[in-house]
Amino acid sequence: MIDANEVADRVAHVRSVISDAGGTAVSLVAVTKSFGIDALRSASSAGCDAVGENYAQELLEKITVGLPSIDVHFIGALQSNKVRLLSEHIALWQSVDRDSVVDELGRRAPGASILIQVDTTQEPSKGGVTPDKLDALRTRAESRGLVVKGLMTIGPTDGTQQECEKAFGMLRQLVNEQGLLVCSMGMSADYPIAVACGSTMVRVGSGLFGDRTRVTK
Repeated sequence: MIDANEVADRVAHVRSVISDAGGTAVSLVAVTKSFGIDALRSASSAGCDAVGENYAQELLEKITVGLPSIDVHFIGALQSNKVRLLSEHIALWQSVDRDSVVDELGRRAPGASILIQVDTTQEPSKGGVTPDKLDALRTRAESRGLVVKGLMTIGPTDGTQQECEKAFGMLRQLVNEQGLLVCSMGMSADYPIAVACGSTMVRVGSGLFGDRTRVTK
């Protein structure tokens, strides 16, 4: 079980670290994948700005239980055939990185707010559009009636501070060049670096809820 008081303490700690890193008006998304509905409720009670879910089927199961009053972001790789089932529950689609997802969102969730995921590390395990393809994907998304709020990226796995700064600096520059507002980067292991590089939204899971390996759904 998730201890709501412990989560509240950890949220306060994360916000303090964000402030120390120079962050102002940085949104905190609590990543609740693989945790039960009590994690979403604790995040809501602790004042997180949103929760982030990665898996469509898991989120659908939580929806049947009843979601708390908090925005839900979809932050995982998205299968086009799941869009229709999730569309009315998602406030922001954070991992849009290819034409097929853009087209399905345009059909099933016209007017949806999205972030385009950019590959800033060139790691095969990570998704994202390459920077040179960003303009084309944004144009396609807007032509389908989607609202591009900003960009997101995933930092390097086990990256050094210098490697993280390079990846995050690249995304911040692209956000500026695109004239967008949301720069979603930074997770439990690297969010202080991301904030120092100009992140406006961090996605923190284990830093709020602990190790997923000891938590059951």
